Amino acid sequence: MTARIGIIGAGLIGRAWAIVFARSGMSVCLYDVDASALGQVQSGIRQSLEDLLQAGLIKDIEAPLSRIQTENDLAHAMRGVEYVQECGPEDIDAKRRIYLELESVVAIDTVLASSTSGIAASRFTNHLKHPERCLVAHPVNPPYLIPLVEVAPSPDTSEATVNRTMQLMEQAQQTPILVRKEVQGFILNRLQGALLNEALRLFRDGYVSAEDLDKTVKHGLGLRWSFMGPFETIDLNAPNGIVDYGQRYGPLYRDVDRQRSDDDPWNTETLATLGQERRSQLPSEGLAERQAWRDRRLMALMAHQRHINTK
Repeated sequence: MTARIGIIGAGLIGRAWAIVFARSGMSVCLYDVDASALGQVQSGIRQSLEDLLQAGLIKDIEAPLSRIQTENDLAHAMRGVEYVQECGPEDIDAKRRIYLELESVVAIDTVLASSTSGIAASRFTNHLKHPERCLVAHPVNPPYLIPLVEVAPSPDTSEATVNRTMQLMEQAQQTPILVRKEVQGFILNRLQGALLNEALRLFRDGYVSAEDLDKTVKHGLGLRWSFMGPFETIDLNAPNGIVDYGQRYGPLYRDVDRQRSDDDPWNTETLATLGQERRSQLPSEGLAERQAWRDRRLMALMAHQRHINTK
């Protein structure tokens, strides 16, 4: 469908998106005003592609690399582009400026999508001449390993723009979901936030250590959630399905929900205490190595899921 992709921002997310599109056969032009950031693009992407090759997730490095160009002139970068993935700062004013500049250099039917983690599209596109071709396409980091993309239109976004974006993401081997109405944080971060808020309260109030809380998710909830969602989980956890589950356990969940306080679990003292416990388990100098370990584990899981899905 879309032959040429423009990406704004050569940071980690921008480079990851470049891999997503290029490995699917699309040509990519990655723009950044910072020449030094562009200078690191090829080596960073090559390393990620080598990791994917070693994990058996791609068959070739040079082909996707050859489809990725870099450019620090916006007009040149956006020439002939049919879809733009913006990966700029999480700042509304900055995004409003970026989209004004984009609107002046792209074709009238070019889709403009943002990677923002939680800002509704209407907040940075309502000043444009053509907000109907703008929306959010929020990835999970890194998107070349975790395929979910939240497609979140604004009230002004056209149905055609939504459909083109959903189709493009499927063509790029991603898994798009549609956020039907604008909501801060979209779907994934609201779900993640609910779990994190409760986790911080349980830790702060002395019910559990950080290590044991992580074990609860890693060896409990996370095992099921790696291949089915929470609604399917509870649908299968009662003899007669989800209504039966709700009748059995709904009173417990309602009572627990009433016990939750409205205070801020992200306060400085709680984070400092949690940080101390985490650093005792993993010193700061080991973070980068552990992040690489995480990515290798994700690659192995992705390879396994591809294998079982082909049977």
